[in-house]
Amino acid sequence: MKLLRVGTAGSEQPALLDAEGVLRDLSGLVPDIDGALLADDAALGRVRAAAGAGELPVLDGAGLRIGPPLGRIGKVVCIGLNYYDHARETGAEPPAEPVVFFKAADTVVGPNDTVLVPRASRKTDWEVELAVVIGRTARYLESAEEGLAHVAGYAVAHDVSEREFQIERGGTWDKGKNCETFNPLGPWLVTADEVPDPQNLSLRLWVNGELKQDGSTGEQIFPVGEVVRYVSQFMTLYPGDVINTGTPAGVAMGRPEPKPYLRAGDVVELEIEGLGRQRQELKDA
Repeated sequence: MKLLRVGTAGSEQPALLDAEGVLRDLSGLVPDIDGALLADDAALGRVRAAAGAGELPVLDGAGLRIGPPLGRIGKVVCIGLNYYDHARETGAEPPAEPVVFFKAADTVVGPNDTVLVPRASRKTDWEVELAVVIGRTARYLESAEEGLAHVAGYAVAHDVSEREFQIERGGTWDKGKNCETFNPLGPWLVTADEVPDPQNLSLRLWVNGELKQDGSTGEQIFPVGEVVRYVSQFMTLYPGDVINTGTPAGVAMGRPEPKPYLRAGDVVELEIEGLGRQRQELKDA
């Protein structure tokens, strides 16, 4: 299933995109697309049954904002330097263990919402990423297979980053990762049954129509199942938590000088095979 949330920010309603591309209203069946729903097999079964029977009302999508496909996100865990080609372009050695950092849940916005360039920013960068949404509580998992079994679905994430704040201002990466609007998510949450192999997805990103990133999740150093297993050794993952699994080569930071960092007026578009497409216009904060 392709699950999404539509409407004004803070007042989104749950919806489903059916096999024919028709937007369907889920608000009469479930209160929201969130961790509680993803952990409830019976509720998900009712959604599938209603969709299969054609019982869901049609929603007019004209002019309707698409919000983040997941409400009440608990935490956003991020994995850095998780693609061999991205490590090479930044001059870093592939890490022996996953690099883990966090984004606050309030950085998450809709897939087509405005992205704000922080005040005093000189190095705002782009990163297309596969987002993993947790559907079952995960703690101390023992295998990558168990990790995959705890995944409810997948989405497109844009891990916007301010590299000067991240790298040159001391401390951890958090200052460069948690600026407002720095995690567009969606358009859909695609349930795991529709993604048979998360290590075989193409990822692309364009800036002002120019292709900048063109990669594959097959380049991941730590695949999805292993990432979930690994993270579960250090923290409990709950339904509705999100893991951004890293970006392939092609970011501004990895390019020759003068590096083409983002500015107000730029347009970024990104997509992952089968998971949909995003488009953001950048403005000054």
